[in-house]
Amino acid sequence: MDVDLDGYSVLVTGGTRGIGRAIVQEFAEAGARVAFTYRSSTSEAEALVNELEEQGTDALSLQGDVADTDVAQSHVDAVVDRWETLDVLVNNAGITRDGLMLRLTEEDWDAVLDTNLKGVFNFSKAAYRPMMRSGGSIINISSVVGTNGNAGQTNYAASKAGIVGFSKSLAKELGSRDVTVNVVAPGYVKTDMTDELDDDTRKSILDTVPLDRLAEPREIAESVLFLASPAADYITGHVLHVNGGMSM
Repeated sequence: MDVDLDGYSVLVTGGTRGIGRAIVQEFAEAGARVAFTYRSSTSEAEALVNELEEQGTDALSLQGDVADTDVAQSHVDAVVDRWETLDVLVNNAGITRDGLMLRLTEEDWDAVLDTNLKGVFNFSKAAYRPMMRSGGSIINISSVVGTNGNAGQTNYAASKAGIVGFSKSLAKELGSRDVTVNVVAPGYVKTDMTDELDDDTRKSILDTVPLDRLAEPREIAESVLFLASPAADYITGHVLHVNGGMSM
């Protein structure tokens, strides 16, 4: 996607793997300065920073748990201190702890809601004042499961549906401050997790996708890049479904 974001400062949560990594790389290719958060693998974060710096990108890695309010504030502060502004926030970090409701523990519920939904709140709140001053764009990553539901994922679906309501409300709060808030809701994407699916499971998934294939992480990242670009300046409170036709 031919987008010029030279001079933009971008923060992506959960940026070392899968969709998050693709988003980081897409913004770097567009000329932005990119910071990303990660939770555990320092080696993966260091490798990604090295990769970005080799291609001329000013990059910053930030370790911590997105569910921790103080961590979110410190990460946003670090970006603003280094680059003076935060132009784009992408709330991508998420986890799953699947199981039928009958067997789902309170710990499993809390872990998923804390990371997937509270994490979005934490970083959006931390970014609120900097973006009020200079404008910007917040893009939150939801899921087709947030609108369609899925057996065995009540916690995940609740967190992803919550992101939609949160984003629409925040869009109304920040619209007058030249801040857009939008959602990208992917369907099934080729990641390490889906690569491990057996043939029968993969076939059952593809039977629900009219385009008859999984998305590439890059295709989700390009949708995020579009919503952060000047081409989407008049789009806010929108949910962009990128799911190959699973949900229409």
